[in-house]
Amino acid sequence: MDIKDLFLTPIYLLFIYAVAFVINNRIRNKVIRPYFIPALNIKIIGAIALGLIYQFYYYGGDTYNYFKDSKVIWEAFLDSPFKAISIIFTDRQYDPSIYEYVRRIYFYVDPNSFHVVRLSGFFGLFTFHTYSLIAIFFAITCFSGMWALYKVFYDLYPHLHKKLAYAIFFIPSVFFWGSGLLKDTITLGALGWMFHAFYFGIIKRQYIVTNIVVMFLAILVVQGIKVYILLCFLPAAFFWIFMEYRARIRSGLLRFITLPIVIAISIPISYRAITKITEENTRYQLDNITATTKTTAEWLRTVGTSQGGSVYSLGEFDGTWTNMISKAPVAINVSLYRPYLWEAKNPVMLLSALEATFFLFLTVRILIQIKLSRLFSILTSQPILLFCLIFAITFSFAVGVSSYNFGTLVRYKIPMMPFFLSALYIIQSQAIKKKKKKIFQNSFQNNTLENPLVLKS
Repeated sequence: MDIKDLFLTPIYLLFIYAVAFVINNRIRNKVIRPYFIPALNIKIIGAIALGLIYQFYYYGGDTYNYFKDSKVIWEAFLDSPFKAISIIFTDRQYDPSIYEYVRRIYFYVDPNSFHVVRLSGFFGLFTFHTYSLIAIFFAITCFSGMWALYKVFYDLYPHLHKKLAYAIFFIPSVFFWGSGLLKDTITLGALGWMFHAFYFGIIKRQYIVTNIVVMFLAILVVQGIKVYILLCFLPAAFFWIFMEYRARIRSGLLRFITLPIVIAISIPISYRAITKITEENTRYQLDNITATTKTTAEWLRTVGTSQGGSVYSLGEFDGTWTNMISKAPVAINVSLYRPYLWEAKNPVMLLSALEATFFLFLTVRILIQIKLSRLFSILTSQPILLFCLIFAITFSFAVGVSSYNFGTLVRYKIPMMPFFLSALYIIQSQAIKKKKKKIFQNSFQNNTLENPLVLKS
């Protein structure tokens, strides 16, 4: 950041908030309207804070590497706007007209990271390539997806609007790591739009064509940057579809019988979809995913150790499916409930430890309050809960088994955190609701026995 950030950022923020308040005033629902501006505020604060942390605490990092690469696009724009546009939309084939520029882009050889450079370069054209403003536009892009995500949960559970707002907008790790100039910001926003379009277009069948187009575009964004998010999302989504239709069966016995059928159908369809999505990405093809996981884990563990990072261990990993699956329980635990408080070695890690402790406390509290039979009933009667838990658990396994470093894990796991915490709040609410209903029924029965005239009245 430099003097340009201090001068231009306040000017742009005046315009951004003018537009934001216009949109806020047009939100018809008076219940969710109060969350719009605070949620936007926290994203913008997160974007600026992340930049400051990387500049004054880490002294560099991915966000500044993306910014540095996108500066080449700005320089090309000053020479010729056509060249800048050509770099943003290039198919990465040799083009002599832009070669002198792209050869200076470090992430040009990495298609996943280059997508971030493209977007940064695009926003840079309208912000005089100012870091804080580019980061803020990344945050706003992500916020749009998070707001879409919130609207889905509110549509299903309007009485939980306050807790769901916290779960989606105000988890510190999510608004911090999911707000700056990083891959995570783009994919988190795209995931929100994908979830919104899937729910309203496929589950509720509203504006089907529009929602399918939005979902397709969001899938392309996620696939281009972090395809493993899709590998966890799709099985949960297909399972949700079948469970939604199963829930419409009136016979309890028939619903019970169809549960294994639903599982049996969902697995091969998910397998086929995953195979199709990863056919051009050899790293994440099912035949190669264990080797990719092993390589990624070893690299991150080495980087974490060399930089004094907080490394964790799941035991020896030999790159086989059997070995990787055997680590599922500890990998899921490390993503959901670690680092523990005593494992925190710096302020950023302490923040993650506090969140993990809260997740653990809430999970244990729910398990104490609810019998397993009642929990099973709640989950099978509400398909979205199964979606959230399947996505959160499979995603936790995927990042937990491949990170081996708490510093990277805290970033990688943010896509599942809003879903997991929302599911916990919903389960807790359903349990309290059923408990109150049972108390009321028992009270009514006792009053009836003591006073038979109650029945006559």
